[in-house]
Amino acid sequence: MNKKALIDTVYLLLIAMTAGAVFVLGALVAAVVFHSELYLSVPLLSRYEEGKIMAEIFYRFTYWAYFMTAIILFYEVSRYKVMQIDKISILSALGAISTLLLFAAVYVPKILEYQSRGESSIDASFESLHKASEIDFKILLLMLIVLFARRTYLMAAKR
Repeated sequence: MNKKALIDTVYLLLIAMTAGAVFVLGALVAAVVFHSELYLSVPLLSRYEEGKIMAEIFYRFTYWAYFMTAIILFYEVSRYKVMQIDKISILSALGAISTLLLFAAVYVPKILEYQSRGESSIDASFESLHKASEIDFKILLLMLIVLFARRTYLMAAKR
């Protein structure tokens, strides 16, 4: 395997890992954390406490989000320089970068700020912020899937 093929493979693997992480965090981890009473047999945690746990998990995910933003940007710019990119890959890469940054730099810090104020600060504005972050996460998953599929297609087509 030559160096370029190895880089392409690692890039696809990182995109797939990120999509998998987004899916697992959104669909599996959040579902368990926010319904802890079903698994603990007694309700030990309030919704606010469950939210604090989930916020910490997402806070740790932001490190990966920033890393992947840099990886996607670097790789896609390098593909642009050699004209191995098309509209779909450009748009999906920009969508993935935008939603990663929006989640990591806007939603998670704002949610942590609300939580630092205490349970009484959780109001309708927090709920709308939380809903927006969920929508962002779903769009992120879609952008990563499209980017992965398009990059796979472009790599296969040039060989």
